[in-house]
Amino acid sequence: MLARCEEIMREVCEDFEAELKQFNGEEEHVHLLMRYPPTVQLSRLVNSLKGVSSRYLRKEYDAHVRRYLWSGHFWSGSYFAGSCGGAPLTVARQYIENEQRPM
Repeated sequence: MLARCEEIMREVCEDFEAELKQFNGEEEHVHLLMRYPPTVQLSRLVNSLKGVSSRYLRKEYDAHVRRYLWSGHFWSGSYFAGSCGGAPLTVARQYIENEQRPM
């Protein structure tokens, strides 16, 4: 399911002329390292990433997903976004790669 989530999020990024550079996740959250144009509103991009992935994943993995919903929602309403313009890209990639991906 996590691999499918990554595919969906890559497609959404392409629609925004953004690039998903790195993706990983754990049971209850995902990390994305993206490059997106300055003309894109981050809140719109995140809203689309969550909305589209939620629709597809709920449709494709309904029985599994139902056990983990937050009051009927696939994703929580919050998100964290940080800029890594000052840090080497390798540091951000390494952090994401080191997430404990569920089996």
